[in-house]
Formats: sequence, C-alpha cells, structure tokens
Amino acid sequence: MPRVFVYGTLKRGGSNHAMLAGQRFLGEARTTPGYTLYSLGEYPGMVRDPTDIAGVLGELWAVDDSCLAELDKLEGLGEGLYERIEVLLAPNHLARSAQTYLYARPHHGFPPLGDDWPVGNV
Repeated sequence: MPRVFVYGTLKRGGSNHAMLAGQRFLGEARTTPGYTLYSLGEYPGMVRDPTDIAGVLGELWAVDDSCLAELDKLEGLGEGLYERIEVLLAPNHLARSAQTYLYARPHHGFPPLGDDWPVGNV
C-alpha cells in the first residue's frame, strides 16, 4: 500500500479527512527540511523552500490505490494545482519517505505558515 504524507485538510479532524476512511493511520511525521506551508485560503499548500530548516508536520497514512486515485482528484493533479511527489521524512520508526502533494502554482502573495496547519485553521 502506498504511504501518503498529509499536512492539511486531510489530517484527522480536517474538513477532507473523510477521504481517508478505511485507510490505515501510521502516525505523525515530519518532512526533512526544505519545505514550508502557505495558506491558500481554506487549505494549505506545501512548497519547496531551500531556506527552511524545520520541515513540515503532518500525518502518515497507508492508502489503497483507489483512495490514492481519489486523493489525486481532490488535489487537482489533472488541473495542475498540485503535483504528487516522493518526499523524504525526518528520521522516525514509520518510514523513510512517502508520497505527498506539492503546490504547483505560484504562491507569492499568500501568507506563509511555516511548518504546521492546525486543524480548524480556516
């Protein structure tokens, strides 16, 4: 089963968390440094940031292929809103890497959030 790192509305308690119903929660995780979050309004976008030293906090999930396809639709892969990439995770007992969604459009003008999108942030 693919491992997916989620950091926004898909997290437990988030507005899109129901999309992960029936999938397996593996635990909390953090990316390696080099990524940060921006508030895009009702959801965050993770982008590459070479100045970042903290990484991004989120959750790690094992999902089936059907769920992954639905997540791709939610994240707008076909419209170029996000791209699915493999991201390295900070050392932990869960996994060395996972797939995640990186914001694929310009983020200039959006407020930076740093490393965390608290559930209920909207």
